[in-house]
Amino acid sequence: MIFITGDCHGNFSKLNKSNFPEQSQMTKDDFVIICGDFGIIWDTKVSKQELNWLDWFDKKSFTTLFVDGNHENFDRLNTEYEIVDFHGGKAHKINDSIYHLMRGEIFELQNQKFFAFGGAASHDIKDGIISKSDFKTKEQFRRRISLLRKQGKEFRVEHISWWKDELPIDEEYENANKNLRAVSNEVDYIITHSAPQLIIDEYFPKFSASSDKLTLYFNDIMNSVKFKRWFFGHYHADIDFNESFSVLLKSIKQIV
Repeated sequence: MIFITGDCHGNFSKLNKSNFPEQSQMTKDDFVIICGDFGIIWDTKVSKQELNWLDWFDKKSFTTLFVDGNHENFDRLNTEYEIVDFHGGKAHKINDSIYHLMRGEIFELQNQKFFAFGGAASHDIKDGIISKSDFKTKEQFRRRISLLRKQGKEFRVEHISWWKDELPIDEEYENANKNLRAVSNEVDYIITHSAPQLIIDEYFPKFSASSDKLTLYFNDIMNSVKFKRWFFGHYHADIDFNESFSVLLKSIKQIV
């Protein structure tokens, strides 16, 4: 069995037994896929809460897979975890029960091909990105953060709650194109955090003005890759669009 759901942001209550009873029939050979913003690797260093959640997932009957969203600690995700071969693609092994599906990789899970490509541009930064390096002292930095919070500003702090790695680099696009060519541009499912720009323009117009290289690249994937269904998160909704696209947040769908 393979199930899929949307953003967690470090809150995993939807995956407890009362909300997700199907897990009683699953084994570690079955999977739950998160469409980004998993949020388990978030703090600047390993916390007791993180360790408790890692242990919680390790005790689950299923194996958890996730693509990265924009709200992950990329400083840690990209440096602290071993890159392993996982069902035909490259993944970061978080522990024996959790794997990060790296960008542009293709995985064969229960005889189905999954193309994974995480990343997204943050929408909650209209008041800017704050960097510690912009301040002479820690006290000046803390006062600035405190003032912005009191003013209700939408901002993020570099290397604490925002990372430039939220968007792919050229090598990741090249890796994706190479891997797709190897399967003749045909997979069963596409798993991302962001959506193609054409889908954003039609269904999420308030985000239309914030197109970026990734959402435009996904337009190309829409038109060049054959797939059954494309799942994504990021927009905090649960909607099936036509026969080809689904945005997920709270819902947990069985796909295999």
